Amino acid sequence: MKTSPLSALEHLEQCLAAVDIWNPYVNAMMIVDAKSARQAAQAADDAAKQGRSLGLLHGIPIAVKDNLDTAGLRTTYGSGFFKDHIPTKDATVVSRLRQAGAVIVGKSSLHEFAFGVRSNNPVSGQCRNPWDITRIPGGSSGGSGVVVATGMSQMALGTDTGGSVRIPAALNGITGLRTTLGSVPNTGCMPVSETHDTVGPMARTAHEVALLFSVLSGFDSEDPISEPFRLEHFLPSLRQGIKGVKIGLPSNHYFDDLDPAVATAIEQAIHTLKSLGAQMVDVALPGAESAHLSATHIIYMDACATHAERLRIGGDNWAPQTLERMRMGLTFTGTDYARAMRHREAWVRQMRVVFNQVDILLSPTTKTVAPPIIEDRNLFEATRAVTSNTYAGAFAKIPGLSVPCGFSSLGLPIGLMLEAAAWNEPLLLRVGCAFQDATDWHSYRPDLAKARMA
Repeated sequence: MKTSPLSALEHLEQCLAAVDIWNPYVNAMMIVDAKSARQAAQAADDAAKQGRSLGLLHGIPIAVKDNLDTAGLRTTYGSGFFKDHIPTKDATVVSRLRQAGAVIVGKSSLHEFAFGVRSNNPVSGQCRNPWDITRIPGGSSGGSGVVVATGMSQMALGTDTGGSVRIPAALNGITGLRTTLGSVPNTGCMPVSETHDTVGPMARTAHEVALLFSVLSGFDSEDPISEPFRLEHFLPSLRQGIKGVKIGLPSNHYFDDLDPAVATAIEQAIHTLKSLGAQMVDVALPGAESAHLSATHIIYMDACATHAERLRIGGDNWAPQTLERMRMGLTFTGTDYARAMRHREAWVRQMRVVFNQVDILLSPTTKTVAPPIIEDRNLFEATRAVTSNTYAGAFAKIPGLSVPCGFSSLGLPIGLMLEAAAWNEPLLLRVGCAFQDATDWHSYRPDLAKARMA
């Protein structure tokens, strides 16, 4: 006998039950807005009974990273300075969620001011990886990665400056998209670096990510970075296959010093994509090694400009590690910034040439699995190690998709990163869907019993 699909309210109640059982162990939801979420879910069910759809996200439970404003709902940016802050207006992307019929479950945890990979902040504390709660969930959108992995929400919004969507997607075994710079509005988002920041969708599958991206994308005149580029109606083409798609394998930097488990998983992923008809092409990306340093100069100095007064004040509202790391930007000079901007212009042009030769670039999202939470570890070094492969794409302003592609012997997820030319998310998502149609890595879920025993 065929079972009928869950109603929006039933789906939401499953997510809220997951919050109750998982959040005490992983600390991923900072704020749960159960009352408003139930009202939105009931409205979706009432509309469905009348034969109406509220939009592409009708009744879907979604968590919002806590650096995106939500009207009437506390938004802290993971900072002691804003621990009681309640915005009066939604971020543009949050408005688009509501307009598409989404049910907003609450606010997911992040690293303080979205400035780190540990997803630790002075308001709610350390968020933990559900596959091993002694390890980081990645960041800065660690909470968004965890809530999807554990079923606390079906989808989530993250933000990606130098890897903050793709890294937690990889380390939590879910799918996450860094969008082309300017394709999704940042209005109502606390910035790290307005020259790098993007809002990105996170979900279990590339198909769900595509659905969420189609709702989020589009020009916003209030956002100075937003671009009036019109994406094609790409959702119907997601399952057209990838025969003949040229996938570039970088011959430098991206595959250096890989954890053996990561190397094996990526090798198997390449074999799978070949079997689906993709063509592998070796490509050289000279200068990829130095993109990280130039991106660091820009991102850190932009962050220092945003938080200039708070950096001057210092004090207990800051976590010492974040304050120390951000203040590094104060040691850089205007000359450093200018050189980095000239490097970026050259890198963007170089990547355009690469994408005239291949359709997609492939690499590990991170070179290692999730590292342990170590309180006294230098945050700058920890961030640089995990972001080794993700900064270059952000520096080039291009989209990148992380999809699950395996596990280590310790049961820790491994991510495959696919990158495409600017504005080519449709092809990127089509490759992601093809890979996931042929594999089941995205279907695995972390074990609650293991978390309870830790």
